[in-house]
Amino acid sequence: MSPRGIAIEGLRERLFAAAERVLVRDGSAALTSRAVTEEAGCAKGLLHTHFAGLDDFVAELVLYRFATAAALSGDLPSRAGTGTVGENLAGMASAVLSLDPGLVGLAVTRPLAAQRVREAWQAGAPGFTAIQEAVSGYLRAEQELGRVATPLDVESVALALVGTLHHLLMTGSADAAPTSQAQVERLIRALIRTV
Repeated sequence: MSPRGIAIEGLRERLFAAAERVLVRDGSAALTSRAVTEEAGCAKGLLHTHFAGLDDFVAELVLYRFATAAALSGDLPSRAGTGTVGENLAGMASAVLSLDPGLVGLAVTRPLAAQRVREAWQAGAPGFTAIQEAVSGYLRAEQELGRVATPLDVESVALALVGTLHHLLMTGSADAAPTSQAQVERLIRALIRTV
């Protein structure tokens, strides 16, 4: 435990990682500010010093994890012409599916957290829209290189892929990740007709 009044480097990420461990180990019902700070090895009131409450913390955690996934997806267009189209899309899907479904579900079941996440996404915070834009940008770049058929409606393919990822996150569980990845890879093969 850190001495009182001493700044803890990387505290936000430390609390986020602790919350995710609590979720995986004990489930969403066990996620309390006390459980998070104990898991992180911090003073009990520290979470409330940096966040307006548990709902604010959950919303920030969800936004942080989606921003991370969106950043990984944002790199997708630069991969055009390398690897295979299917492998590149599957890699992006794997990054999105690495989000803990329990965390995503928790944000939905906490109305204040869900509202805060929705408002942040509407204001431009990275989320599913950023991932969808990265997929369509990537597919357009592959079309220009002749690796994806020109008549392919890249916007619809991106929407179908991201909508499927959303569905799998909202209905899945942490132990379903391999099955979810396999389903996404089958979808990618069905949607993409490579030249």
